[in-house]
Amino acid sequence: MREIANFESRALEELYDRYSPLLYTLIKKIVPDEVTAEKVLVDVFVIVWRKTYKFNFSHGNVYSWLVTLARNKAVDVVRRNRHSLSASQIYDEDYEDYFIIPTFPPDMDSLDLNTAISLKPKIERALTKLTDTQKYVLHLAYYEGYTIDEIAEKLNIPIETVRNKVMNALHNFRDNLTRE
Repeated sequence: MREIANFESRALEELYDRYSPLLYTLIKKIVPDEVTAEKVLVDVFVIVWRKTYKFNFSHGNVYSWLVTLARNKAVDVVRRNRHSLSASQIYDEDYEDYFIIPTFPPDMDSLDLNTAISLKPKIERALTKLTDTQKYVLHLAYYEGYTIDEIAEKLNIPIETVRNKVMNALHNFRDNLTRE
């Protein structure tokens, strides 16, 4: 990341080679259209090239930063395609810095690619223990980018009910993962 911050293209190529398959898989879950998913992947690496200085070099984690960046960009594309963002929300530098670029609290645990891969089976088992409703609301929120209000409207249930379902799903997932 430091080399990319110094605009060394070889470093960006290495980062792309290492992370693009993983990021593309995540993006493809959110943006089913292959052409759009490929464009989002390219956009993610353009953002990395332009805004590496936004990465926290003292205690940041490249894997977490890239995955969150890719997820944020993909969800933004889905939301814009769904027309849930008003025309007044122009995609500019300020918008990108606030909604797309990840920021993490300094005390957040670090996670690298190898650790994430080793945790995958445990995460999958923890997810299978959730109810179908819990899985669905988490899917709507995380992969389809729906807000609590939009989920409530889509499911035709009160906002507070959706908020409770999402919180219960997250707590149950955390508890299941801890047991794993």
